[in-house]
Amino acid sequence: MFVPSSDGVEVAVHDLGGSGRPLLFSHATGFHGRCYEPVAHALADRFHCSALDYRGHGITERPPDWSVDWGRYGDDALAAARHVAPDGGLIGFGHSMGGAGLFMAAHRDPDLFDLIVAFEPIVFPPPGPDTPSLESPLATGARRRRRTFDSIEAAIENYAAKPPLGSFTPAALRAYVEHGMRPDPETGGVTLRCDPEHEARTFEQSGGHPTWSVLPDITIPVVVVAGAVDEQAPAAIAALIADEFPHGEFHRFDHLDHFGPMTHPEEVAALITEAVDRLVRP
Repeated sequence: MFVPSSDGVEVAVHDLGGSGRPLLFSHATGFHGRCYEPVAHALADRFHCSALDYRGHGITERPPDWSVDWGRYGDDALAAARHVAPDGGLIGFGHSMGGAGLFMAAHRDPDLFDLIVAFEPIVFPPPGPDTPSLESPLATGARRRRRTFDSIEAAIENYAAKPPLGSFTPAALRAYVEHGMRPDPETGGVTLRCDPEHEARTFEQSGGHPTWSVLPDITIPVVVVAGAVDEQAPAAIAALIADEFPHGEFHRFDHLDHFGPMTHPEEVAALITEAVDRLVRP
């Protein structure tokens, strides 16, 4: 299903199955919605799960010559959320960039969500003397990313042999590759759907959106989850983000890293279920 967003973008919304109240997965930079299929599978008896592909990711095209603007990712999240839950009552799970997208959507339409669970969301506070430094080589790494492989199986074999994707569960890795690549007519192989330059620019613009300033206006319960704290990783600001919400919580799990939804999908599913049972009315 494709739903209209801003700039003429048609946002892909994937039905991941299950039954129960609606839940929307919002993915990290460079990923796509179907990466969360293993988490959705573990939630299938409680939730009807959907996931979106942000512009330039998965099968959602970006506008020609579009300069990355994180506010437009908020447009995509809002469009998908309204499609999945037109009457509200939505549970949101946002990973990294996807957490910021859901926060933007919740601020713009306060009646959409009953709860957001955000795994190491990317929302930067105004810089100050106590603000952790999060400078990283992520954009450089994205531009160096290998784009093409001979086949899906060759890509899986390559990624499985090295970090960070080598720590993904087999199902999560296969979902990332199978739905994150497209046939390449020039080589006869496959190539990344998310162009490395687009991914790099998304990283570079991550500190430019003003979402931090609206967090106190989001009055639904928000659970912020982080793995082990590293000064050079998003976990370093997760507790600060949680403190900005009127009904925010912070939970830390030192055995997880930034890719927890892909390395421990059943545990992340249990975290979501526990939060819903505790914080949302039936």
